[in-house]
Amino acid sequence: MDKNILVIVSSPRKDGNSEILCDDFIRGAQASGNKVEKLTLRDKRIAPCLACETCLRNGGKCVQKDDMEEIIEKIVQADVIVLSTPVYYYSISSQLKMMIDRSLAGGSRLKDKDFYLIATAADGKGAMETAMLDMEGYVRCIPGASIKGKIYGSAFRVGEINGKPAEAEAYHGPSLIIGYSPCEMHSIKGGMTNCQAEMKKAVECG
Repeated sequence: MDKNILVIVSSPRKDGNSEILCDDFIRGAQASGNKVEKLTLRDKRIAPCLACETCLRNGGKCVQKDDMEEIIEKIVQADVIVLSTPVYYYSISSQLKMMIDRSLAGGSRLKDKDFYLIATAADGKGAMETAMLDMEGYVRCIPGASIKGKIYGSAFRVGEINGKPAEAEAYHGPSLIIGYSPCEMHSIKGGMTNCQAEMKKAVECG
């Protein structure tokens, strides 16, 4: 593929579940030959947007001097952008919201991007839909942008996402598929009538 990919981690919690899925995505993207950069918003200084619209009148220069100018440049240079967030009160993290609002200064330079969206929450997929809509709203504001994939991860405690299907969904690299089949000559324990049940167990145990 050989694309320039920017993975944006918005969780304030180090090594949280959304960040784990981002790391899975990064491994897959790098294995497929892409250039990937991980941007962790908790390490950046981002002030809330003042809604002064100065950036719209002066060529995209924000009056606030923080790390957003650097972040906007990274977004502009990327071919593919991964937005990730834990779900807080059915919405995105405050770190991601501030970045989205401040990216207004990117102006017409923000265009023609492919996006992947990652969300994690303690509850099921339904709890993540509103956060996904928040991120989709941002993508719709960028001319020529499209969403290439969405990944939902159900987890609460740090590391709880490990081993769950969302990890495989986040990994977009080369994969090895292992098939399982019992021997027709020697059968399986309990008889061939249990064949499908035994195959299911084999798949579940990895």
